[in-house]
Amino acid sequence: GYEPVAPHWFYCKVTDGRERWVPFSAQDSERLEEAQGSGRDKEDLVVPTSGGRYDVHLKKRQRVAVYWEEEVSEVRRCTWFYKGDKDNKYIPYSETFSEELEEAYMIAVTLDEWKKKLESPSREIIILHNPKLMVHYHPVATSDDWGSTPTEQGRPRTVKRGVENIAAEIPNGEPLQIDHLVFVVHGIGPACDIRFRSIVQCVNDFRSVSLSMLQAHFKKAQEQQQIGRVEFLPVNWHSSLHSTGVDVDLERITLPSINRLRHFINDTILDVFFYNSSTYCQTIVDTVASEMNRLYQLFLQRNPLFKGGVSIAGHSLGSLILFDLLTNQKAAPEEDEHSEEGSRTTSSNRGIEEVKEILKKLQLSEYCDVFEKEKMDRQALFLCTEKNLKEMGIPLGPRMKILHYISSKTEMQHRAEPGSPSQHDPDSTDDGGNCQYRDVGLGQVSANYPQLNYKPTIFFAFGSPIGMFLTVRGVKRINPNYSLPTCKGFFNIFHPFDPVAYRIEPMIVPELEFEPMLLPHHKGRKRMHLELKEGLTRMSVDLKNNLLGSLRVAWQSFTRAPLPAVEGASTEAEGEAEAGAEKQPETKAEEPPAAVKEEASLINVGRLNGGNRIDYVLQEKPIESFNEYLFALQGHLCYWESEDTVLLVLKEIYQTQGITLDQPLPGSQ
Repeated sequence: GYEPVAPHWFYCKVTDGRERWVPFSAQDSERLEEAQGSGRDKEDLVVPTSGGRYDVHLKKRQRVAVYWEEEVSEVRRCTWFYKGDKDNKYIPYSETFSEELEEAYMIAVTLDEWKKKLESPSREIIILHNPKLMVHYHPVATSDDWGSTPTEQGRPRTVKRGVENIAAEIPNGEPLQIDHLVFVVHGIGPACDIRFRSIVQCVNDFRSVSLSMLQAHFKKAQEQQQIGRVEFLPVNWHSSLHSTGVDVDLERITLPSINRLRHFINDTILDVFFYNSSTYCQTIVDTVASEMNRLYQLFLQRNPLFKGGVSIAGHSLGSLILFDLLTNQKAAPEEDEHSEEGSRTTSSNRGIEEVKEILKKLQLSEYCDVFEKEKMDRQALFLCTEKNLKEMGIPLGPRMKILHYISSKTEMQHRAEPGSPSQHDPDSTDDGGNCQYRDVGLGQVSANYPQLNYKPTIFFAFGSPIGMFLTVRGVKRINPNYSLPTCKGFFNIFHPFDPVAYRIEPMIVPELEFEPMLLPHHKGRKRMHLELKEGLTRMSVDLKNNLLGSLRVAWQSFTRAPLPAVEGASTEAEGEAEAGAEKQPETKAEEPPAAVKEEASLINVGRLNGGNRIDYVLQEKPIESFNEYLFALQGHLCYWESEDTVLLVLKEIYQTQGITLDQPLPGSQ
């Protein structure tokens, strides 16, 4: 007898002008079907799909990205398919024509009368010979147009009924519960890897690897329903920055013969340069912070029951931007045990009194009432931007005095007395007799760093130049007692051949030579090593040194008046950077015995990651040839699909919730 066909919902993905029909997951398709059947098609029903990252507007049959800009895709409730010309993939017929086909099929089955002929919307012939054989005749283009009556000549194409007959790969759905949110900030240029894919595509990869890692390594927790999944959302700042038209000017001065790599370099070096000019730096930090705040608010609106934490990850320059933002976050005073007013008695008006004192010092007492009316305490004052002061009606002169005071104080805040290791003395340096701690924010481009509206749980840096930038800026040592004001965790993960990745730990413990932690392999084995490696490591060190040299020159031309202490130290810094590059992970060809490994994880590397190790190096896949090396270079890209990286991220995030891997991985701490 006749059974109605089971529909499955698809959406149309267009890449480079080519259409591909992609099935929704079973759970999404069921939800769409249910909404469709609810008979409420008068109003525009919106159904969240793909873990809530896309909304389907049912009536318009459109799939719309929620968190980022993307072309809207067409959505179709699919029941009948024909085989396409190009790649033998099945293509769904339109919904109306599918209904005609289904009706003809129903009649044929019920009356058992086959060889049914139908005419398609484009006047082509379809014949249902029998349930197993149905054909669509595609006309052959004839030389004249006279014979335009539909014919059965031409190439027959297979027609299939129902999604189960076309071998479509229906994706697995995602767990509904979201335990933790991770924002991913891209690095340099709009492209995140040499295949020129966008941050959205790269983060999609990262997310899907994370889903399979959860199934492989957190089975127990999944079965006991302790965990759902981690959501990864891309933060795209590049598009807003480059809309300033700078690239167009660059296009003009770039030679026409230039290939992809040169463009990649152009974008790459460019963003680094942009980031070092204060106008652009301000634009970049504003864009990144406001985008992260916007996404967070939007996520909370859409997931009102979300109770989890938020972590942030940055790739290459993205990690430097995040590091600069994080070093400039202001911890709430009550959390900051060493806050400067610790000695005074606390009272609700204390803050306002302090502001009055500051104004008195600046000879601006006449504005006390304005500040009191706005309930401005010291912390609020330090968050003030020029725009805020302007809105309060403070004239230009006093505004400038106040802003100057704020910025000079913020810089001072980190320079504590020699003997007192407070939360804030990021960098002890031993030059000069005064032995003062040098601020980790030293040499940062002067910008007003915006505040994030949450405290990140962990900061992950992938392939990050933070170490190099700190050195170039004149920060030589990071005080072991320094930690990021609002973020307790910090992991620096890199590939041994990544040309822009630098270690952090040697800046905290310069007197010890020790290897970075080897990232455990997700299948628990060690990768093989090759002789070729020595030479490659050398080469990546040379590359790094060249890069450092040119960056340093560039830097000095940017920051016209470096602090005198840095001036004196520059040759030293030079040597140190070289040494830093030398100490790049030359993981020995043979693995040290396990016992030695253990001690490595016990090295005290200070508070930056809550007392835990910071630097993690990926085990490189055996490299067979020089070409592959070049690929690894461009392969700044290797992080997005690296299961080992994804697993470390998941392991650390779930550890903060007290959930561990099914089995500890060999070689992990």
